[in-house]
Amino acid sequence: MRDHRLGSVLFLWLFVLATVPLALAAPSARERKEMIPRQVGGSQEAAPFEEATLYFELNDTDGDLGFHGLIDGEEWDRLIITSPDGKQNLTVTARGSLRQQGMTELFFESGEPSFDELSPEETFQRFPAGEWTITGRTLDNTTLQSVVTVRHVLPAPPGNVQISGEAAAESCDAATLPSVSGPVMISWDPVTTSHPDIGESGTIEAERYQLVVEREEPNLLVFSVDLPPDVTSFTIPQEFIALGDAFKFEILVRDTGGNQTAVESCFEID
Repeated sequence: MRDHRLGSVLFLWLFVLATVPLALAAPSARERKEMIPRQVGGSQEAAPFEEATLYFELNDTDGDLGFHGLIDGEEWDRLIITSPDGKQNLTVTARGSLRQQGMTELFFESGEPSFDELSPEETFQRFPAGEWTITGRTLDNTTLQSVVTVRHVLPAPPGNVQISGEAAAESCDAATLPSVSGPVMISWDPVTTSHPDIGESGTIEAERYQLVVEREEPNLLVFSVDLPPDVTSFTIPQEFIALGDAFKFEILVRDTGGNQTAVESCFEID
């Protein structure tokens, strides 16, 4: 006669073995999000990062657009960036020795495909405007949190660019490039409006300009300077110009909202 009690015992063991893997399964996305405390010390609000910036950078000459970020603060071992729609766009978790030591600064740049591959409208859809939340967990398990407003308003490209009084070429691929001698001064008109074609229209206030000049051959040399918003010309040190006979330069304008627009061109020394 078959022993039904033995069958019941076997069924019980099979049931236990089948359910154990479920208990050891990895936490869900929602559970992972909740691993970082939302508050510090009960009702006390989280402390902000020392620096938390998310912004778009447009290369108006090459026609590409990217999403960048810079975060800096007290040592942390976990970081999450959440978009206005509640989606986690970036999760960073330190492991091993890096977790013991902690991280303080993180800078990232998204890919910058050309407009032929990805239109500006598609990029803006991927990175919606609104309030983005950056949350970090410090080494002593307290919370850092900053809310960053991302805008789709981009500065207009710097216009009327000149090299020592001569109009700059539209790009470095132009058939003829300006040829100058003596002190090389690069100038441009102040940027006071939003981009006429890309992004949303809105108020623009320049925070600073950045001028970068490169000698690419025989090896790369770079000269860079940040300028206040009321300075729209700069004379390149002759010691740098003397190092080459062909140069590439970029003028970048940064809005107080964080977004940046750059133009590029080249010139030669006669």
